[in-house]
Amino acid sequence: MLNQIVIYQNEFFNPVYRPFVGERWEMRLADMVMCRGYWSEARLVMGMAALMRVSDGGKQAWMSMTPMEIESQELGCRHAHGHVVVMGLGMAWAAVNAALHPEVSKVTVVEFDPEVIAMIRQLEVVEQLPPEAAARITILQGDAYTFVPDTPADTLVADIWLPLFGPDRDKEVRRMRANTGASRVYFWGQEMVIADRARRRGLPLTAQTVDAIVAEMDLPLIGPAECPNYPDLIERAAQAWYRPVD
Repeated sequence: MLNQIVIYQNEFFNPVYRPFVGERWEMRLADMVMCRGYWSEARLVMGMAALMRVSDGGKQAWMSMTPMEIESQELGCRHAHGHVVVMGLGMAWAAVNAALHPEVSKVTVVEFDPEVIAMIRQLEVVEQLPPEAAARITILQGDAYTFVPDTPADTLVADIWLPLFGPDRDKEVRRMRANTGASRVYFWGQEMVIADRARRRGLPLTAQTVDAIVAEMDLPLIGPAECPNYPDLIERAAQAWYRPVD
C-alpha cells in the first residue's frame, strides 16, 4: 500500500513558512496530509502550511499549500504578464510566483487586513525570492473593490473569498477590472462559476459552452485561450469541488 502513495511535487516556488499566532490569524504546519488536487488525484503533501482565520466561531482554514490551492491559482500565475495586481495577499503564494514570471514587470498586492501583511513580512516570505524578483512586489493595505492603481494593470488576479464558489462572483470581479484596467483576468473559483451555469442550463462542458458563458461574464478570462483542455479541467475540478448554492 505504501508504495502506491504519490508524494506531491510541483514546478512552482513554494515559500518556507513558520508557525505564527496573531490576534486574528494563525499559520500552522502539518508533517503530512493526504489531499486531492483541484483537477488532479490525491497525493501526500509533506510539511504542509495552512493559514487559519480566528473568530468567535472558532478557527477556519483560509488558505493552505495543498494541491487544490496551488492548482486553483496556477493559471493566473503561469499566464500573467506586465503589471500584475493581486487582490488578496493570503500566504503570498500567487504574488511571489507572479513576480518570478519572466513576462511580469511589477506585482501590486492589495490586502485588506494589516495583520496578514504584518505576518507575511514577519515570516519573510517575499525575501525568500531572488532580489530582482522581490523588488517587483509592492504590498498595500486597501480594499479590493475600490483600489485603483497608479498605473493600469495588465493582469488581475483576484482571490479574496471563501467558499470556493460564489454564483455572482464575476460581478465583483468586473468591478475590480473596471478600477484596475486589466486586460487579462483570473479569479479564484472561476471554473466553478462556469460549471454552475453550464449545469443549470443542462449543457455539456464543451469549448463552445465555455466560450459562450465566458462571453456572458464579460471578462477577459485567462484559461479558455491558454488551455486547449480547459473544458476538461473545469469538469474535473467541478466533479470534486462544485457545491451548488440555492
